[in-house]
Amino acid sequence: MHKTTSHLYEKIKDIETKQEFKKEIRDILKESDELFDEETAGLLIIDKLGRNNENLIKIKDVKNKKECTIIAKITKIKQQRTYTSKNGSKGKVANLEISDDTGTCNLVLWNKDVELLKNKELKEGDVVKIINGYIKDGYNGLEINIGKYGLIEIQKDKEIKVQKKKDFLEGKILKIESTKPFFKDNGEYGFVTNIKIQSKNQEKKITIWDKKVKEIQNFKIGENIKIENIDIKNRNGTEEIHVNQNCEIKKI
Repeated sequence: MHKTTSHLYEKIKDIETKQEFKKEIRDILKESDELFDEETAGLLIIDKLGRNNENLIKIKDVKNKKECTIIAKITKIKQQRTYTSKNGSKGKVANLEISDDTGTCNLVLWNKDVELLKNKELKEGDVVKIINGYIKDGYNGLEINIGKYGLIEIQKDKEIKVQKKKDFLEGKILKIESTKPFFKDNGEYGFVTNIKIQSKNQEKKITIWDKKVKEIQNFKIGENIKIENIDIKNRNGTEEIHVNQNCEIKKI
């Protein structure tokens, strides 16, 4: 047995023989046109048998550059786009928001998994199990990527509790920083600025992106504002508040 799958077999050795396990791996590799490696196929088998609790964590425990298995609900499908890799080949990527009873983070799907959205096999409200996902510090905070060695399973008829997320913020503007330009992945310019507001008894730093950067210039220091549909990210245990094109800024 391949050294990368022998430790997986230990989890199910009381259920099936090594020969059966090897055959199932070969069958999965054949059905997937060799898109999976042996370890990924083995992970899929032990997961179906209910024995994959390796690195099972909650969203509050996600840490940069770690692998994880996690169960969460899709609470928002944000963006789908195409990209061009360094070797010139094109691919697809999709950004989603997932939540459990401890928090919210980003989920990134690549190429074949993006087709699940296109075919409506995956939608908002679905509970999913992410197997062998890779956590990285992305553009908008920590995100879980399902790459070559990861899997996503839809947990049909399964329901989980999710943490209620406050999607608005009110407070007095204390500071508006100068605007900074940056290059996006597609080569276009973007703009970003930070503001600070007094919200109840706390000072909150808020990062504002693109069109909303121009909009915040219409407000003055000392004015009270309400921002609706804010995007809250978790970056290594620190809460970040982002304002993008889906947000609305009002004077109150």
